[in-house]
Amino acid sequence: MIFYFSGTGNSLQVARNIAEHVGEKLISIAHAMNNKDDCCEYALKQDEVIGFVYPVYAWAPPKIVLQFIEKLKLNNYHDNYIFSAATCGDNIGNTMKVLEGILCKKNLTLNSGFSVIMPNNYIILFDVDSNELEKKKLSAAEGTLEKISAVIAEKRKGVFEIEKGFFPSILTNVINPLFNKKSIDTKKFYANEMCTGCGLCERVCNSRNINIGVDGKPQWGRQCLQCMACLHYCPIKAVQYGKRTVHKGRYTNPYVSLEDISSGNK
Repeated sequence: MIFYFSGTGNSLQVARNIAEHVGEKLISIAHAMNNKDDCCEYALKQDEVIGFVYPVYAWAPPKIVLQFIEKLKLNNYHDNYIFSAATCGDNIGNTMKVLEGILCKKNLTLNSGFSVIMPNNYIILFDVDSNELEKKKLSAAEGTLEKISAVIAEKRKGVFEIEKGFFPSILTNVINPLFNKKSIDTKKFYANEMCTGCGLCERVCNSRNINIGVDGKPQWGRQCLQCMACLHYCPIKAVQYGKRTVHKGRYTNPYVSLEDISSGNK
């Protein structure tokens, strides 16, 4: 049973690849949280593998992932093997330590953890990778996923193959709280005059935070996760975030379809 969260497809590609290799099913965290159940309850099979796959947001797991685990109830849990895979553009700081801590509060043990470098999508601060670097990262990820899947299939414990980067404590303990407090803001999102009102941004929104107004333009609520799906899946780059994204590229994972992303959010 692999729980995943994904904005532009990188983490879904990773989760799906691992699921296919180890024979586990996928469950969308966004779907579970959008149902607004008080408890996310699942029954485990004997020796079933449990996985958490998600992108890194400012060197920590996205808040929705942590909130999901807080609500998570796993019936028939008997020291089942648990792993985590975090996708990132470069490094993950102490992301795995944060996840391990919240799992521990649920009396769950993280047995292994991995970071997977994937193409960048956080264009509020950076631009997308060049086509050459994007292809290089995706190609390297295939080899990384083979190794990860082998570790998980064998249920090897104590394997933590992660790239923390420099000063991981500062990245996670200082920058991430600032990100959660000041950067997750919908006020700067807008659709320019090119917008056709197609509604794709509404479909891919992980938090169901976008509605198409009477003027045919998207309107953002307050429950933004900054997953960047609305920006990247707009077919004509009409969705922008202030002036920071106007002249930047867009990226969606080539192995994940629009339908894959939108269906996981329903």
